[in-house]
Amino acid sequence: MAGTMKALVKSRREAGLWMEEVPIPEPGINDVLIRVLKTGICGTDLHIYHWDAWAQQTIPVPLVVGHEFVGRVERVGSNVAGFRPGDLVSGEGHLVCGRCRNCMAGRRHLCPHTQGVGVNRPGAFADYLCIPMTNVWGADPHIPLDILACFDPLGNAVHTALSFDVLGEDVLITGAGPIGLMATAVVRHAGARYVVVTDPNPWRLDLARRLGATRTLDPRHGALAEVQNALRMKEGFDVGLEMSGSEAALEDLLANMCHGGRVALLGIPERATPVNWNLIIFNGLTIKGIYGREMYETWYKMTVMIQGGLDISPVITHRFPADAYAEAFAVARSGQAAKVVLTWSEG
Repeated sequence: MAGTMKALVKSRREAGLWMEEVPIPEPGINDVLIRVLKTGICGTDLHIYHWDAWAQQTIPVPLVVGHEFVGRVERVGSNVAGFRPGDLVSGEGHLVCGRCRNCMAGRRHLCPHTQGVGVNRPGAFADYLCIPMTNVWGADPHIPLDILACFDPLGNAVHTALSFDVLGEDVLITGAGPIGLMATAVVRHAGARYVVVTDPNPWRLDLARRLGATRTLDPRHGALAEVQNALRMKEGFDVGLEMSGSEAALEDLLANMCHGGRVALLGIPERATPVNWNLIIFNGLTIKGIYGREMYETWYKMTVMIQGGLDISPVITHRFPADAYAEAFAVARSGQAAKVVLTWSEG
């Protein structure tokens, strides 16, 4: 399929992204070529846009960026089975080696050789995306396209939120960014008793309440101990989900866990963060780091939860045509937005 397509490219080693004409990728025998319909803007994309220290060390230039998408199969390689042109699909953005110990044991989300779509290899902010058949996820056509475009970050939320049993438990979520907001809806759907969300952004705290938070807190103007008293909680939180990457938020979370509490860490700090290990040891806390999604159990879980009534639609706050990407990125950076979706094709 010769020709060119429009794509958002990190073509210079400076802040910004540029819409350019690039060659349409040619699928290999095990690949699927996907016509992109919609994409979501991720925090990773903002790092790349700003060209911060992480991006400078990580991103090969030039590179088509983006990794949250939904689309339709355009072509398949000769070895591909189970997909055909016209199928509605999303896809796992982490490509793994398939041969390391973790991959061979079915723990592909722990592969040490992971390559990221839109980070280490060409991404989804384009008319077409080419990925291996093993990374393509057949989508339920009854799920709205905007929701399917956000399955990648929803997977992060589901993986984090369901790392520990939350049925009947009191859950603390620090950070009301898009993934923290999705996690709020997930733990509520999964049967948590109380869900408390902290964030310094009042706009996002209001959104957290819409998604099922029992209480919200701006940590600059209150204390978690006061929230616990108001809820008549006799001990600390059973499960903590750290979604912010904030040193202060992590410290607050650890100090308010019950003895034997369980903590999942998804937020990425900008620098090395000191930790009170005595607090963790003497309180018997369990800490689990989260990266990406479990392949592909998380995809099954989020599909079934959406089919069963989980509603994350309030998280999608803005929609733009792909050509209005500059405005879309400005909104995503504003603090008055959650998920921002770009439309590439209405097909």
